[in-house]
Order: sequence, then structure tokens, then C-alpha cells
Amino acid sequence: MAPVIEEVAFFDPACCLPGLSGEAHLSFIDSAAPSQRLGRYSFLSFSPFGIFKVTGGIAHWNDEPLDGRPFPALKTLLERFPLSPSDDGLPPFRGGAMGYIAYEAGALLERLPKLPISTKHGPEMVLPFYDVVLAIDHFAPSEQGTTRPRSWVISTGFPAEDSERGNRAKERLDWFIKRLETARQAHLPQSPPAIRGWCSNLSRPAFKAAVERTREYIRNGDIFQANITQRFSAPLPDAPEATPLAYYLSLRTHNAAPFAAYLDCGDHVVASTSPERFLTLDTQGNVETRPIKGTAPRILDDPAKDRAEAEQLAKSEKDRAENTMITDLMRNDLSRVCRAGTIKVPELCCVESYARVHHLVSTVTAEMKPGLGAVALIGATFPGGSITGAPKIRAMEIITELEQLPRRVYCGSIGYIGFDGAMDMNIAIRTMLFEEGRAQFNAGGGMTILSDPDAEYEESLHKAAAIFKALGTSVEDERYNLETSHEGDQEDGTAR
Repeated sequence: MAPVIEEVAFFDPACCLPGLSGEAHLSFIDSAAPSQRLGRYSFLSFSPFGIFKVTGGIAHWNDEPLDGRPFPALKTLLERFPLSPSDDGLPPFRGGAMGYIAYEAGALLERLPKLPISTKHGPEMVLPFYDVVLAIDHFAPSEQGTTRPRSWVISTGFPAEDSERGNRAKERLDWFIKRLETARQAHLPQSPPAIRGWCSNLSRPAFKAAVERTREYIRNGDIFQANITQRFSAPLPDAPEATPLAYYLSLRTHNAAPFAAYLDCGDHVVASTSPERFLTLDTQGNVETRPIKGTAPRILDDPAKDRAEAEQLAKSEKDRAENTMITDLMRNDLSRVCRAGTIKVPELCCVESYARVHHLVSTVTAEMKPGLGAVALIGATFPGGSITGAPKIRAMEIITELEQLPRRVYCGSIGYIGFDGAMDMNIAIRTMLFEEGRAQFNAGGGMTILSDPDAEYEESLHKAAAIFKALGTSVEDERYNLETSHEGDQEDGTAR
């Protein structure tokens, strides 16, 4: 049975998030910086009919443990709700799993004995299954040859049996539209108070030592490069306005990005303003990945200096070598599941400019082998090479040794896997986790033999600057605490 579809008047879905904040598993895949190529679609849903969750390496469906390994279990679940592909021109997600896969889920795919998998470190996957979704095309074509934003509510009727799916789909569609209409009447939250008192799990000396240790591993032939980051954390202010949603709305205003997301997972909330696509897969088997390696600051008050920064990035020997290496890694990963001769690199080391930084980006395309789908593609490539290093497995072992703490959703992936097989996932950089009254996020970069420890430390702070600004503070205001945080376990978020 085809889904029930109804077009609704377009509105910015972010304006209804406060009115939906009480709904279970509110999820918003947000093209906060729309572009016709990268940020064309946004999707919003809530009240899923099932939740696939992996904790401590054990998969669960609606809190009941499942037999077998997590990724095959996810594939089996998705196959229980088949939806035929459609060429109706509507947005590519028409219901399915929408949530995140944490960085540590890589241990479920590769032999990584040093990668922490533990129930105390939070789930490795949270993927609610949604039968109804608000789908937005920010660049829908019109009869006049132009584009305009359009919105649809799409209802599949799952998990009902075939004979009842039509009735359920219509009932759920009507309920969903009414709920959206009510939510749009809610007021946007007040600007939240600044989050201050940040600390890092790595002091400046400790971060520099990690860079030097990485260079030593490179000299010894263990790896060619590794992505090393530090984790910033702080308590939320004791104020009713200090909600994760209020901070997300500030983040999307100050640091708009094409692969942003807001996920309310109940006991924790994820807020991402990622500029990086990990993988997209359409229903015809076409794949694209867009690794980012190389960053330079924007100088928005001086266009000439801003252009110079972009030009210098484009010519950077270190950044181009790093980007090319990771592009080759992604080509190799894709070769496991994609047809020989279809893996191509249409763009190599191109500069793209975002709200606060310039990035060096490459594009790799391919075609899937017959009979393989989204879960197989994730299994061959996760986590993305741009946030691990090369070779991937050894780089991940070194990351665990040097960073000292689990990354969790940071450097994992956020996005959707449709019941029809379509998929789009980001790389969860510029991503915050709110949990137990605290906020945290990571920043860092790729280390090569050419890395300068002081420069790499400053680059990590520069990448964090836009998030700090959106949260009401700045790197300079927090610098003393950040640079002098002690080494060791910072699970409680306090410097010792």
C-alpha cells in the first residue's frame, strides 16, 4: 500500500518545536542552511511506533532484547516494514528510522578491543521508527520554472497489517496535522542564559602531548594520520530558560548548517549543526559521501582577507594531503559494497564556505552492488574516515588511547534510513549532547606528520568558537579553564 500524503502550507518547522517539546522522541533533521544541492530537505516527526536502541552492544526493540548482532538486527527490523520506492518527486524520506549511531558503534563492526562499549557510556544507537513524517522540500520546482518551499505530511500506516494500514495511515495523518497546527501556536522560548564555566578533558599541555604522540605513531609507521579531539563540558544554568531546545535554536541561528539536527531522546538530547554529509543513498542505489578535511577561519568583516583565507586553504600542502588521504580511504571502504568501476571522485579538495569557517571538501560517488542496501553501506564505511584517520582501525585505537573518554554521538552519524531503502546521514561534528544537567561537545582536527601542536590546539578552539558564541560565551572568556583543565577521567565534568 502506498502512503497517504497531504500537502500542508509551508512554515519553518523550527517554530513548532517548543509546542512539540512534550512529545516522545521529537526528531528534526534540519537543513538550517538550505541549498539546492546539499540542504534541500528537512524532516520532522515524533511519537514513533517503535524504538531500536543498542546499549552495551545489545540491541533492543521497544526495550525488549533482540537476538544476534545489532546491525543485522536493524536490517531485519527495517525489512519488516517494506515500502515501495516512488518517483513522485516528493522528499526522499517517507517514514523509517530517524536518529543517531554513536561513534562507539564502530566497535560493533570492527575488532577494536580498546574502544569503550559500556552501558554507563550511553547507547551506541538510538533509532526510533516513525510511521508519519513532515517532509519539506526547500527548493520544490514550480510550473513557472522557479523553486519554492513546499511541505507534505506522509503517513505509512505501519506497523498495522496490510488490511488495516490504510485506516491507520489516514487516522495518524489527521492526528499529526492537527498536532502541528496546535504546536505552531506556541511561543518561541526566551533567549537562554549563557553557559559558562567550561572545562576540557585535556589541558593545553595534554592536548599538545597527544599531538606529539600521534606524530610519533606516524613516524613509527602505525598510521598516516589520526583525528584527535578534546571534550568541553559545563553545567547548565539553574534557570527555566536553560533548555536544550533553546540552545539548539540559538545554535542554528549563529551556526546554520545543511546537516543540522535536534533529537530529544528522553534522558538526553542531541543538538547538531554539522556541515558534513557522511553518506546518502537513493532508492536506485546511487551513493555519495563528502569528507571534510581542512579548515580555515572566516573573516566576515574583511572580504579581501576572507578570500585570502580560502585561497590559502586551497593551497595548503598539509590540508590537501590530509583530504586526499581520507578520500582514498572512503573510496576503499565503498569498494566493499559498491560495483567495480562506479566509484568516482567528481570533486577533490574544493573550498566551501560556511557561517564561521571555510572547509576543504571532496565528493565521492558510487553505485551499490545488487542486493545490498543502507545497513550494508553503513557496515562497510562507519565511522567516517574524516573523523578517524588512516588506516582506520589503528587510528581508532590511538584515538581511544589519547582522548581518554568515549565520543558518544560526536563523530557518529545522525540522519534517517527510510522504509524504502533511502538514506542520508551526517558526520556528527559541531554536535552537542545535553544530559543530566550538563552540556558537552568536542572539537579537534586531523593530525599528520606536519602538525604543529600549538597550531592544532588553537585550531580546535577556533572550531569550538562558533558554538561557544551561540551559548553566550567565548573562547577567550573560557580560555584559562580550558587550558588548565587536568588530564584524566572527566566524566563528572569537573577539573581536578
